[in-house]
Amino acid sequence: MKRRETGALGERIACEFLGKNGYEILEKNYRCPDGEIDIVAQQKDTLVFIEVRTKKSRFFGRPEESITTVKQERLTKLAEQYGQAHENLPEAWRIDVVAIQIENNGKIERIEIIENAVDGTY
Repeated sequence: MKRRETGALGERIACEFLGKNGYEILEKNYRCPDGEIDIVAQQKDTLVFIEVRTKKSRFFGRPEESITTVKQERLTKLAEQYGQAHENLPEAWRIDVVAIQIENNGKIERIEIIENAVDGTY
């Protein structure tokens, strides 16, 4: 399975898992000039921006460990831009990470939602 296929599989798995855990998916793969937000969802009265990290190997660490400080800053900037470009959104928002570890055959080994994974969210 190639990297792009792994990412797409992870996003499909994440959407299903998020739905089962009370998240309403509003948008997938939101793109703007500064980047992309994998999933935009709402959980109760909070807008949630979700970064999906999927890995097939633990050789380079767990999926969530690949979120660098630079990536965190970019996600915060993208979330703020999303809020400016859309109306009637909840005031409260945060950035979560869905970490997915899969086997080479695509079987889920581990999946976890990490709420407020990026500092500076509200």
